[in-house]
Amino acid sequence: MSLLSSFKKRSILDAAIKQVAQARKSEAGKAEQLYKSAYQGFASVIADNLMFSDALYHWGFALLHEARADSSIDAAIEKYEDAISKFSFCLLTNPNYLGAAIDGGVAFMELARLSPDEGKSGLYGLAEDFFEKANKIQKDSAAYNLACIYALRGDQDACLQALQQAKERGSLPDIGNILEDVDLDNVKQAQWFVDFMEALKSRPEPAREKLSDVEINSEPKFKLKKSENFDYYASDK
Repeated sequence: MSLLSSFKKRSILDAAIKQVAQARKSEAGKAEQLYKSAYQGFASVIADNLMFSDALYHWGFALLHEARADSSIDAAIEKYEDAISKFSFCLLTNPNYLGAAIDGGVAFMELARLSPDEGKSGLYGLAEDFFEKANKIQKDSAAYNLACIYALRGDQDACLQALQQAKERGSLPDIGNILEDVDLDNVKQAQWFVDFMEALKSRPEPAREKLSDVEINSEPKFKLKKSENFDYYASDK
């Protein structure tokens, strides 16, 4: 492919990414149009096998955010599953794509919340697999996410260890977000958790949110916010 064609594809991909950002701030009808237009752009880039991983990640990222805003549980589940397939395919084409590893885990966690109780454990296990992959790509990049998984299972020792790793890395959300995180409800009354939070209050650490939509393109690059292309512990809510 010529250099000119490559620049054209990059322009199409950038435009599609911007449409996703606009869709997240738009009303339902307008958002749907913007998402569809963005998906066409992602598909166009993939068609020529150029910037493949990047397009797959951002396509999955868009589906993840559209699922969060969907009022229909069935439709949201379908979008979460589609997002997971995009993140998985992205990791097949680029095993070191940190954004796909973290956001793939986040998608499984959010899918679990919409699923019957008997299916939650398996989905949380799949989320853990993605977060472990993220940690292999970049050390402790998904430590906080794993702490949430361990808390949901009632594994307090593993939860504390993961929280400490996230603290050391500087990837903890701010104190208010940690206290409001329902994924940690199982451990919030434990004395070790109370002590951990008191230590945070007395010695503030640089806040960085739960890695899950950190803005990542072809190479890992964190945007310290809760989910915006690595907004969830990487995205802007």
